[in-house]
Amino acid sequence: MEILTMGKVAVAARIENLQDVYDVEKGVLPAEEIRTVEVSDSLVDTGATMLSIPRRLIVQLGLTRRRSRTARTAAGVVSFGIYGAVRLTVQGRDCIAEVCEVPDECPVLIGQIPLEGLDFVVDPIGQRLIGNPEHGGDQMIDMF
Repeated sequence: MEILTMGKVAVAARIENLQDVYDVEKGVLPAEEIRTVEVSDSLVDTGATMLSIPRRLIVQLGLTRRRSRTARTAAGVVSFGIYGAVRLTVQGRDCIAEVCEVPDECPVLIGQIPLEGLDFVVDPIGQRLIGNPEHGGDQMIDMF
């Protein structure tokens, strides 16, 4: 009998301060000054909702805290900081996402909202992200 094991799905991601991106578009900031982090092992977490980033990377990106939210976690109900938006790029696709702060010992977690924005689904057996088969694998949004 063959036993299938479901492993974690880790992907490379580029995360950019969205305000910096807008400032470049307005011509008030040179493109090379966009605060960016490259993460080689972002964890795709279909049990999470948002894009969650460790505090040290939030500081590096220069994000501004907007509010707090409570979340259910394995450790119980906890309050987390919610920060300004970033542009998240994975496998050539990008989306805009607010950021939830997690402790520094946590990896970057890509949850359901950014996955939908990127229009990826998880291939658990291949341990990878694939373009949504309902959209022919191309990035698309549903408008209904």
